[in-house]
Amino acid sequence: MGKGGMSIDEHGEGKEENMAAWLVGINSLKIQPFKLPTLGPHDVRVRMKAVGICGSDVHYLKTLRCAHFIVKEPMVIGHECAGIIEEVGSQVKSLVPGDRVAIEPGISCWRCDHCKQGRYNLCDDMKFFATPPVHGSLANQIVHPADLCFKLPDNVSLEEGAMCEPLSVGVHACRRANIGPETYVLIMGAGPIGLVTMLAARAFGAPRTVIVDVDDYRLSVAKSLGADDIVKVSTNIQDVAEEVVQIQKVMGADIDVTFDCAGFDKTMSTALSATQPGGKVCLVGMGHSEMTVPLTPAAAREVDVLGVFRYMNTWPLCLEFLRSGKIDVKPLITHRFGFSQKEVEEAFETSARGGNAIKVMFNL
Repeated sequence: MGKGGMSIDEHGEGKEENMAAWLVGINSLKIQPFKLPTLGPHDVRVRMKAVGICGSDVHYLKTLRCAHFIVKEPMVIGHECAGIIEEVGSQVKSLVPGDRVAIEPGISCWRCDHCKQGRYNLCDDMKFFATPPVHGSLANQIVHPADLCFKLPDNVSLEEGAMCEPLSVGVHACRRANIGPETYVLIMGAGPIGLVTMLAARAFGAPRTVIVDVDDYRLSVAKSLGADDIVKVSTNIQDVAEEVVQIQKVMGADIDVTFDCAGFDKTMSTALSATQPGGKVCLVGMGHSEMTVPLTPAAAREVDVLGVFRYMNTWPLCLEFLRSGKIDVKPLITHRFGFSQKEVEEAFETSARGGNAIKVMFNL
């Protein structure tokens, strides 16, 4: 089913055996052989060098599901990645072996109405790394369409290239909400996606960003990365009204856009209540599949609610932000691991544990 490493038998022709991290059961990952598909004329074969762990990877490991996607058979994990081109298909003109590339992990059909209208992230036939039944990219090598591999600027590292995937979520959210130099931005949640959304909002010109979380450490990281102010809140939904007053006071201006990067009843209720009349709430995080929130009062104030799903056409802008220094994602990478059975297990345990781990990265 498409590229991205769907298993297809072929002879290895004496080449080294390609290995990958397979999710084989709940809390069970195994490094095992992974046969690559045949290289098509518009494909490239990429040697993976940097792969990050996403929250969805941890969800799959702990429960074999994420949202409505269910793992029913062994699957290669991972989708935040960058690597070096090893081989190009006969029709590939834009890349050559040795090029360092950041990889966009989703292959859309380009035939449906969503794709034709440019909103390919909504494609019903999307083949996305490590989204069942499509295999991911935590492997020695993968095969992928060349047009989804973006050459890294000389001053951008492979790890930063892998960080283009989570950063793309923040960039897409900022585009959806039309962030600019007159937009005062509130961010609910200082996890990895909240932090990259804050970095993106600043790069888009937001004059003031305030970030909210329950965790002191993550708030301190947000502050060190450039948040103009931080607010610590509780997990008790009874505190929403009082905390909204506090958040608005800290912002010191009307809140134009709130990004909910957690996706819980309390964070969304706070977002809807704190945002000014006529403003926007952008739901980025998907903590709960269903929420009970004060939607009617928000509608009466004409607060628009925007959904965000992955991203579209974000890699060139992400790479330019990284090249120019407008965004620095390096401080987000807090832990690094190699690609052995023991290290893969330790890396996922570290990511799942949270604590002071923000982005856990594999160096292959």
